[in-house]
Amino acid sequence: MNDNSQAESSGYPTFAPGFRLSRFDIAILSLGSAAAVVLAFVNLWVGSVVLFVVLHFFLFCNVVRMSRVLELVWAAVFIAGSAWAIYSGSNRFIPFVVSAVLTPCLAIIEMGKPSYHGVGWRTVNPKLQEWWDREHADRGRTAE
Repeated sequence: MNDNSQAESSGYPTFAPGFRLSRFDIAILSLGSAAAVVLAFVNLWVGSVVLFVVLHFFLFCNVVRMSRVLELVWAAVFIAGSAWAIYSGSNRFIPFVVSAVLTPCLAIIEMGKPSYHGVGWRTVNPKLQEWWDREHADRGRTAE
């Protein structure tokens, strides 16, 4: 488990690629999963939506460690698709399918970045440490 408290206290991020799971993540996953189960008893579709989003939170934040912009693209597509399905009365399964197809596309985009630091980073992005060192070269310098 990695909560980066030392990095936050120093004011600088630390090099910590790969799978990540903080106490906050565990709380969100636990609360979100519990909410999905409770909501599924009231309305199966709503419970499914919550669970789908919670699982994507885990995938994007802890496994792939996706950039915020790509997370927001996924969220916008899912919300727009869900709103369209509700408004038009069309098949509510469509937003799930579209978002499920979009997920690996966004993961591939993220994995192609020089900053990719999720699971498998050593294989996918073996030059990550060099990129990190260049991006954070000035962290030891003071302003003059």
